[in-house]
Amino acid sequence: MTEGARNTMLSTGGRRKRRILVPVFSTAPVDHLISFAKAIQEDQRVTVLGIIPVEPTRSLSEAATEVRELRTYMRKEFAPLDVRVWPKILVSHSPDYEIAAFAATNNVDLLLIPWFEGDPEHNAITKDVLAHCPCNVAVVNGYLPQEPGSILAVLRAGSHSQLALRVALAITHSKDFKITSLRPSSMAQALQEEQADLAMDQVMEYLPQIERAIVADSILIADDPTPTVLEESKEHDLIIVGMTTPDGSDHQTIDPLSNILLKNSSAIIVTRSQEITPDLPFTENIGLDAISILVDKWFAENTFHADEFKELDRLVERKEQSNLTISLALPALNEEETVGNVIRTVKRALMDDVPLLDEIVLIDSNSSDRTREIAESLEIPVHIHQHLLPQHGARHGKGEALWKSLYVTQGDIVLWIDTDIVNIHPRFVYGLIGPFLQRPELMFIKGFYLRPIKVGNVYQAGGGGRVTELTTRPLLNLFYPSLSGIIQPLSGEYGGRRVALERVPFSSGYGVETGLLIDILEWYGVGSIGQVDLIERIHHNQPLAALSKMSFAIIQTLIRKLDRRYGLRLLKDVNRSMKLIRRKANRFSLDVEEIAERERPPMISLPEYRMKREGRQLPNDNTL
Repeated sequence: MTEGARNTMLSTGGRRKRRILVPVFSTAPVDHLISFAKAIQEDQRVTVLGIIPVEPTRSLSEAATEVRELRTYMRKEFAPLDVRVWPKILVSHSPDYEIAAFAATNNVDLLLIPWFEGDPEHNAITKDVLAHCPCNVAVVNGYLPQEPGSILAVLRAGSHSQLALRVALAITHSKDFKITSLRPSSMAQALQEEQADLAMDQVMEYLPQIERAIVADSILIADDPTPTVLEESKEHDLIIVGMTTPDGSDHQTIDPLSNILLKNSSAIIVTRSQEITPDLPFTENIGLDAISILVDKWFAENTFHADEFKELDRLVERKEQSNLTISLALPALNEEETVGNVIRTVKRALMDDVPLLDEIVLIDSNSSDRTREIAESLEIPVHIHQHLLPQHGARHGKGEALWKSLYVTQGDIVLWIDTDIVNIHPRFVYGLIGPFLQRPELMFIKGFYLRPIKVGNVYQAGGGGRVTELTTRPLLNLFYPSLSGIIQPLSGEYGGRRVALERVPFSSGYGVETGLLIDILEWYGVGSIGQVDLIERIHHNQPLAALSKMSFAIIQTLIRKLDRRYGLRLLKDVNRSMKLIRRKANRFSLDVEEIAERERPPMISLPEYRMKREGRQLPNDNTL
């Protein structure tokens, strides 16, 4: 091993260097932590993790706005610092456990946390982190000196001081500092001096370059070495001290000498080495109360706002870095009044002005008006979904159009927006794209918005969404409570990664949105789903009779999912026809309409699709 390799090695036992983590709890500056982290491990990027601590009396979902603010702050502040910003902001009643879980699962070697003088709340977090975090920890106060200077390493027996010495050595390698070591002992400890010297000799043997880095090494023996250590610290630019953990300590308390140095030094690092195995409160068996908490946590962490992604050049850059392609499919049925404006607005902003979308296609349901002609005049490929894959039959319904759109699009991400949006804006598309580019683990994104309802010639804010609130959300709360945080499960603006969409079945009609949510949940978990605030959507509202049919189809879809989950056969025995009430000339009558919500298999199961994705064709393929 070269001397340079030894100099940059931080962890014990000869392990290769691992991640340095800096948690950010608020929009308070943490650039001093970044400077220390880079000095300790200069040739590897530092990871920054945003965490919102929430008081136990508050619901985690209330922190959604704070998450958005911190996410925006971190994106702007840390971009120039060449650090890796973890894309997910965490919220928790117990932030120390969040940090411990992250450290345990992400190969974190050293955690740098700030010292908050006079801040009981944040110092309580520091205390808990010291108790539970399964990695090396450094508590930092002050700023790293910019000019070459001297480091005082206060070393006491134990692994914490060995870590302090390694941190000091790493900083001298990157910043040309000189180290002075001071080993304080009380009179009572003097009898153990030989053992302490033996431990330090072992460190010297393991890291022989320390002998060259330390310019002075002193052993101080006194009943109370604190005054002398404090006086000596004034002669140095940076103090690094290893904690002590007396017998019976629970690792939660910073010892008195370290505490005094934190309060009286302009720049100081207090180290605690990895000695504990945390007891993380995460289990697979989750009760209903725990589900409620997890949904609140999901809501805060996975709810976005379209304005976060309005910097389109940044989105294009992230898209290119991710090497992703993005398709937009527009389902339509007799939308000649609005389809042209929808296509022009989105195409101009997201294809012509910036290359965010790779393709836009219209998936028409055999419109009888000029919908297709308008799209073709705007140079958009048009497909009548009843004509696609004819060997599998032609069905009516929006879900059928969405399913077949997978066949005719190419993108790694496939998005859908309705074509009846009156107040169309590019945010309806880039708002959906943003979370995918920011969070690679997200598989499915739903849009939500205010839905003003038109009464006469006046729009009333807050109306609309009647099927959502009266049918879908109550049923999801009953049977799929993990989805109870989805604000508008039936919104027509959503999308997913192809790798997920091609593996789930599609309901052919109104149940498609509900079915997709449930299947993505069961395939990938609620953490793979996000939602984005698209602000406001104005569209044509449907009559009550149409909403009744929609509810009937959605209920069938949900029963089908429950049948598969529990091995039931409820859907086989239920009625598939619905009696609709008609009123003409003050007389009522009943019409019977068959509403059998059928389902298409996962697109990946079709040989035609697999061969097309592989760039091959079936013999005599005339599916288009």
